[in-house]
Amino acid sequence: MTDLSQILPDPVFPCAECQAGHMHRDYVAYFTYLGDELISVPDFPAWVCDICGRCEYDENALTRLTLLLSPNAGKTITPSRIMPNRTRPKTKTQRPPSPE
Repeated sequence: MTDLSQILPDPVFPCAECQAGHMHRDYVAYFTYLGDELISVPDFPAWVCDICGRCEYDENALTRLTLLLSPNAGKTITPSRIMPNRTRPKTKTQRPPSPE
């Protein structure tokens, strides 16, 4: 049985910076701040140019990391109670008689 990663090569994209190189999937260190704390993530998936070295972080990995680092991570979200709109019967006001 063969591994699918050996059969299907990683996709390669042209580099938007140098226009000569190709963006290959690689794993780099990712650094970000969470408030005043510096957070580092080793082996973060990214696309790196083989000529100029431009690095673009993988969008799916960034989305997952953002979800993990969000202040609401691990908390259950309880929907707030929705109160039904009560309609009041409209009272009809009578107009004063017009002078004729």
